[in-house]
Amino acid sequence: MFLVLVVTDELREFLMRARSGTAIRIIQVQIRDEQLVLGAYNKPSQSWDQDYDNFLLPLLDDQEPCYILYRLDSQNAQGYEWIFISWSPDQSPVRLKMLYAATRATVKKEFGGGQVKDEIFGNAKEDICLEGYQRYLNLCSAPAPLTAAEKELQQIKRTEGRVKQVNADMTVDMSKPQTIQGLAFPLQDTAKRALQQLSEKRINYIQLKLDTEKETIGLVHTNPTETHDLPHRVPTDTPRYHFFLYKHSHEGEYLESVVFIYSMPGYSCSVKERMLYSSCKSRLLDEVERDYQLQVAKKMEIDSGEELTEEFLYDEVHPKQHAFKQAFAKPRGPAGKRGHKRIIRGGGGENTQNS
Repeated sequence: MFLVLVVTDELREFLMRARSGTAIRIIQVQIRDEQLVLGAYNKPSQSWDQDYDNFLLPLLDDQEPCYILYRLDSQNAQGYEWIFISWSPDQSPVRLKMLYAATRATVKKEFGGGQVKDEIFGNAKEDICLEGYQRYLNLCSAPAPLTAAEKELQQIKRTEGRVKQVNADMTVDMSKPQTIQGLAFPLQDTAKRALQQLSEKRINYIQLKLDTEKETIGLVHTNPTETHDLPHRVPTDTPRYHFFLYKHSHEGEYLESVVFIYSMPGYSCSVKERMLYSSCKSRLLDEVERDYQLQVAKKMEIDSGEELTEEFLYDEVHPKQHAFKQAFAKPRGPAGKRGHKRIIRGGGGENTQNS
């Protein structure tokens, strides 16, 4: 159930002043009598990291969720940058958790997302204290581990310089560096029409292939596709490009995210075919995002359709909270005191946590 509670005039005016540069360090938003109201707030005292725990931790009630906006000292083009914190302790009643989760988008919309640098969710104080936030920043800056498909692609690139020797009859001109760095095969008219329809959300799936004879990218089909249909859309004997409109809920909000899937079924394909698909991919994505205004939420590479489960797609589109939970699931605190610690960043979409 999605609720839209009334925002009081006091809260709305206070948020507007805070965004415009009024010296405010922290703002608490609570729900009272089915209204979003202004809770505690404070002005800066020292630097943002020195103020952080002193201002934040006293506002965290073990029995009641709340939203907190915390102002950093850094600025972007719109003003000071903020952290949007959703506090939902394990001990709070389920009804309250659901109420706050359902109104999270309202609070964010009311404040405006342009100045929100990070979004954090926590159900234990260790998640959102200064040390927890710094762990989160370190995790976000670390390179993600390579998937099996990415390792395979890396191996392909290592062999590019030796392609002439191992495949002398290959038609790709290896003497031209741009051939390796990125080919630009043009889209056929049917493929262009399909991408336009996807941008208008009139279809939800596109499969494309390379026509190596004509050196173009052609349309295979646009059959209506649900998430559970995806594994059956991936050929087992030839590469393909797929665009899928992934409809799902995240952090209490309904999202429609465009996902790009590059399927390469292992080494059963020729070196030439692997090289061409790999080299054309980047230019294709550039054209799709530039000419059709399709914002691709996630670009992934797989070698088998069996990988495309609902859980896999969700974790790929919203990777940060998944990676954080995996990295910090152990060691756990004393049994019986709290659930799993969770902290996530938004931006690629809204987030949902299960208690």
